[in-house]
Amino acid sequence: MQLLLAHVTGIQLSVRGVWELLRTHGWSCRQPARRAIERSEAAVAGWIKETWPSAKPLPRRSGPGSSSRTRPLSR
Repeated sequence: MQLLLAHVTGIQLSVRGVWELLRTHGWSCRQPARRAIERSEAAVAGWIKETWPSAKPLPRRSGPGSSSRTRPLSR
């Protein structure tokens, strides 16, 4: 956000400065209190069933590991 503001306006602000600017204009980081009227529950259910499984991260392999960051795991 800082880089975008600096690029668009030519003014550099700190992180706190950006939040103060947003807050003075009524912005917040809260989620919306309600869902969109246009929301299609059938489309959401289809996306969750078809698209989401391929977007989820793969599970980590279980097995012995090393607590040392400098020594590689010997196999």
